[in-house]
Amino acid sequence: MAEFRFYHPIEVRYGDLDPQGHLNNAKYLTYFEQARIRYLRHLGLFREGQSFLDIGIILADAHVTFKMPVEWGQAVRVGVRVSRLGNKSMTMEYRMVDGESGEELATGSSVLVTYDYRSGETIPIPDTWRETIAQFEGLEVG
Repeated sequence: MAEFRFYHPIEVRYGDLDPQGHLNNAKYLTYFEQARIRYLRHLGLFREGQSFLDIGIILADAHVTFKMPVEWGQAVRVGVRVSRLGNKSMTMEYRMVDGESGEELATGSSVLVTYDYRSGETIPIPDTWRETIAQFEGLEVG
């Protein structure tokens, strides 16, 4: 398995639970999204106070594989990495682990498309994004 170079801690809130006391299935995608935005900020691609219209990515596809239940108060960390840089899209992978034991709780992936919200059209991944991500992840820039 390739290395995750970025992890973000997440607090499992009481309101995130389903009636059985486990993390609600939909919240996994929310946690992945939260970690994804932190990843982009970590790389300097999204800044505090920047308009949502300037993010330039939309979610095109998402997958989650549930490995173990997550419970209220459990410390978790979500790993994020870019595994593929296309012309107008990129694939991101996620790994949710227990914050103490490191045990894998869930995995996932998403395809994100670079997008100009003002014109309503897809755009190529900006060269600065491509170079920054490729350097951080050790990917070939094509």
